[in-house]
Amino acid sequence: MPFIEIQYFQTDVGELIIGSFNNRLCLCDWRYRRQRKQIDDRIAKGLGASYAITESEVIANTKAQLNEYFSKQREEFSIPLLLVGTDFQKSVWRSLLQIPHGSTETYLDLAKRMGNEKAVRAVAAANGANALSIIIPCHRVVGAKGELVGYAGGIDAKRALLRLEDSKGTSQLQLF
Repeated sequence: MPFIEIQYFQTDVGELIIGSFNNRLCLCDWRYRRQRKQIDDRIAKGLGASYAITESEVIANTKAQLNEYFSKQREEFSIPLLLVGTDFQKSVWRSLLQIPHGSTETYLDLAKRMGNEKAVRAVAAANGANALSIIIPCHRVVGAKGELVGYAGGIDAKRALLRLEDSKGTSQLQLF
């Protein structure tokens, strides 16, 4: 059985689990999130693989790019991604990649941009199932009134990531 290479990676915001499969990143998620087992099981089943703690070039590159991101030297990631989920989830995750660094978007705006504002709850659920946190910026999605809501890494991590990206100090996050 093939395996998904994983490593744990501590950041100032929290600990991540980073995984690669066939030279692509398939996992960059909060180690202690709720639904950890469901996410891990979905990826393993989807890839027909098990997990092994080992290093890979993709994991090393991901760590390096995350370090650049956290030191404000990177705004976009250039890592080959492997999305593991339903077609709808993948479409939501691809749409998340279009939210610019330093910006936020509401769940409703995201659903509208995807062409179906009635799918706002499904969009929110797919956002919550994202296994590539930070790389696919689900932290940039906020509630209808701009409030910080639900995040796998916790609201404090979401706030920290949005503040990190708000280089000019002009966003509404200064209110939090």
